[in-house]
Amino acid sequence: MRKLFAAIAISGCSVMALPATAGNTLGTAFAGYDPVSYFQDAPAQGKAKFFHLWDGALWAFSTEENRDTYKADPAAYAPQFDAYCAWAASQGYKRPGDPNVTQMVDGKLYTFVHEGARDKWRADIAKHIADGETNWVRIEPF
Repeated sequence: MRKLFAAIAISGCSVMALPATAGNTLGTAFAGYDPVSYFQDAPAQGKAKFFHLWDGALWAFSTEENRDTYKADPAAYAPQFDAYCAWAASQGYKRPGDPNVTQMVDGKLYTFVHEGARDKWRADIAKHIADGETNWVRIEPF
């Protein structure tokens, strides 16, 4: 019995010796860019004072008006595939999207990991959107 208590005490000390980690699990969406600004043909970096919490992330906006527009209908302005690369989604995997490499299609914003991915996606946009939507439910969450 003493050996059992000694083992428990030693293992407890080992756990307590591990460094504490306090990471923020809440991320900033879309690299801090204002998604509404893309619909105004003027992509802009968001400001910390104009933020909105939606879909597990903080979204930043360049103006109070853009924030309020987004709050009224986030799904209408959020980048498709949670701002991950649309080409990668069409292929069945995830890669981070770059807010500087985007395309609007039928009033929806798509992002890409780089211009090469966007070029491949443009070869058959309708097919890649459909494939991405089919794949997304299988590859989400990351």
